[in-house]
Amino acid sequence: MVVSDEIAMDRDIPDTRNPECPHWQYPEDLPTTSVVIVFHNEGFSTLMRTVHSVIDRSPPQFLKEVLLVDDFSDKAALKEPLEDYISRWGSKVRLIRNKERAGLIRTRTTGAEEAKGEVVLFLDAHCEVNRNWLPPLLAPIYRDKYTMTVPVIDGVDHDTFEYRPVYGAGSNFRGIFEWGMLYKETELPPEIERSREHQSEPYKAPTHAGGLFAINREYFLSLGAYDPGLLVWGGENFELSFKVWQCGGSIEWVPCSRVGHVYRGFMPYNFGKLAEKKKGPLITINYKRVIETWFDDKYKEYFYTREPLARFLDMGDISKQLELKERLNCKSFHWFMENVAYDMLRKYPELPKNIHWGELRSAATSRCLDTMGHSAPSFMGVAHCHGFGNNQLIRLNAEGQLGVGERCIDADGQGIKLIFCRLGTVDGPWQYDEQNHVMLHKRIGKCVALHPQTYQLSLMPCDPINNYQKWTFNQFVPKW
Repeated sequence: MVVSDEIAMDRDIPDTRNPECPHWQYPEDLPTTSVVIVFHNEGFSTLMRTVHSVIDRSPPQFLKEVLLVDDFSDKAALKEPLEDYISRWGSKVRLIRNKERAGLIRTRTTGAEEAKGEVVLFLDAHCEVNRNWLPPLLAPIYRDKYTMTVPVIDGVDHDTFEYRPVYGAGSNFRGIFEWGMLYKETELPPEIERSREHQSEPYKAPTHAGGLFAINREYFLSLGAYDPGLLVWGGENFELSFKVWQCGGSIEWVPCSRVGHVYRGFMPYNFGKLAEKKKGPLITINYKRVIETWFDDKYKEYFYTREPLARFLDMGDISKQLELKERLNCKSFHWFMENVAYDMLRKYPELPKNIHWGELRSAATSRCLDTMGHSAPSFMGVAHCHGFGNNQLIRLNAEGQLGVGERCIDADGQGIKLIFCRLGTVDGPWQYDEQNHVMLHKRIGKCVALHPQTYQLSLMPCDPINNYQKWTFNQFVPKW
């Protein structure tokens, strides 16, 4: 935060828009907007730089207010000093505070309920909006109140606070996801590119990253806002995306609206008491609520294939979400995949069933195959079996792919490796011998072996009586 504190709150930033953007004309009677910014223990300078940029770069006739919603911060600078600072803007900037910690998702809903504008526009508390960012987001909503709009996000370096584009010039991407519910982006499919006259015009997208978007306030609340059962943060971007699309709306990404966002490699605060009552990873619990509400049965199985331990998670009661889906007469997830996310399967195909999943234990040592906490590409190792899954949750599917998380396992002359899966494929080189408990690499014709002294993994000529080549899959109930 030291670097941020030394940079002007109202600094100038480079105009990263497509050169066509200044030539677009927008209606003069666009809807009024409440920019809602939720924060919890945010750095004072990053929060105020967000507000300065919104005030300085938004046409005042469209900016009804900036609504700051404090999710029970305890930093001294966010108490009276914040109230004193924002008083310079009078009623244009309002501050409301939660009386207890509610989490990002629920606090956003509070912001929408309290907002006075026709449109609610959510920003994270560490953003800088770019030139003429607001009218391009409002124009599609002006034409169709059931359209949700998303700006193109630029990067603000969390160490240097340098503002720079994330995407190359002339390239447009849209949000999709893989079956473990990790958010991904992909280049525009030919179906969309063929129909576009200008690189700078808005285009449809299946989903969005989550933090930055605009939506008609009445429409957002009619959709139930966010599922109140979602905890803290994570998965809310998918929940809202599926709900919008399946229940009669649409999502457009808007290239002429650019917003810088500080990407952090860490979480600057903990979840506090919000995490105490739930067993298991909160984000996966959220994902489970989302897929059990919005996916058809066929597609739910792909999620559980990718995340087998999610079956053991208590997601709470979703009956009200299912009632909402019924009441709004929402379409099926199959419709969504066929008509909206039709390009997703080209990169993330439907998943074959797992033949085995669980810990992969060495018969000789009772240790488990483990990523050792390393990112791909890296060498796999073995470690004491801990029963939590994560880096020891190994899956072997019917097409021979050995996976852990979103990564794949392969081998070469140097060892057993964690690699990036080949996009658009679900097959692999592995075959598990159920009788002899050896793991054969079909392409190389050798088996996974553990060195008795170094505990390093390698491929060796298959020897079905060698205990250091024997491996057993152990399905388990996680120790949450």
